[in-house]
Amino acid sequence: MHVTLVHVVVKPEAVDSFVSATRENHAASVREPGNRRFDVLQSPDDPTRFVLYEAYASAEDAAAHKQTPHYARWRDEVAPLMAEPRKGIPMRCLFPSN
Repeated sequence: MHVTLVHVVVKPEAVDSFVSATRENHAASVREPGNRRFDVLQSPDDPTRFVLYEAYASAEDAAAHKQTPHYARWRDEVAPLMAEPRKGIPMRCLFPSN
């Protein structure tokens, strides 16, 4: 499984807009053939901080996600909402092993 943790910090006034745009991206992403999980997490202590937990069956499936229209729309819509560039951290999934 190919997992990426995407850390996002948005401008305080942009939280609702980010959540709205990300909800649409999430809804489409979980329907992608290789998607295993696509969780959107918000810090309880700082509502401007988010982590997207993206798990795909393979690196190829994760790369295909970045070619989808919904990803491109999300990327362009949220770029001006961010307080700093988002940071994707690839992780190796140990468990579950499938």
